[in-house]
Amino acid sequence: MPTAKENHHLKLQNLEDHPQMRYPFYNLYLLGRKIIVEGFKKMHKGFTLWFTGLSGSGKSTLTELLDEEFEKRGYKVEVLDGDIVRTNLSKGLGFSKEDRDINIRRIGFVCDLLSRNGVIAISAAISPYQSVRDENRKLVESHGARFIEVYTKCSLDELVRRDVKGLYKKAIAGEIKNFTGVSDPYEGPENPEILLDSEAQSVEESLAQILDYLEKEELIGSPVAAEKVLS
Repeated sequence: MPTAKENHHLKLQNLEDHPQMRYPFYNLYLLGRKIIVEGFKKMHKGFTLWFTGLSGSGKSTLTELLDEEFEKRGYKVEVLDGDIVRTNLSKGLGFSKEDRDINIRRIGFVCDLLSRNGVIAISAAISPYQSVRDENRKLVESHGARFIEVYTKCSLDELVRRDVKGLYKKAIAGEIKNFTGVSDPYEGPENPEILLDSEAQSVEESLAQILDYLEKEELIGSPVAAEKVLS
């Protein structure tokens, strides 16, 4: 005859073994005689989350927060930041259209390798030209993974206001050449999967919008909460 302590442990074990509780990441909280289960329904799929937007529009901030959130959930994720890629993968490339296209194609190639092998690949480069973004979409989707374009939209006036380094003012004054959005063109996407209004939305609201989309598309697991009262 099992003791009360053994009985209690058995019920905990049964709860964990229940099919609806087999989440890859969850926490158990014992509150009196009630068990609270919190976590995520399932693991993620491999996909590419492709940010595009002018410098200062919030791409890097959001990718850092997503990276933290996904790692907290136990997801496999890699971030390809524009500046870091140029320092390593694309070292030596300049800012002509040809060099920009080569840089973005390289990022797309890495995103494709990652996403088709079950990793969440996040690109945070400006990627100013629609045609090259479309090339990368076609590449990723040709191997069965999703390509999610995220546009961090922001006006030039707001970007100038945010720019503590004064780079936009220098570009407008002609002191910096080939500056995207000023002396070089930027082609904003017409139909991105996710459109973020960087001026009107807070960072928290933008992050929630991205996660909500990914959960609804079943690319990541949605948070769940279940409880069981022990008899």
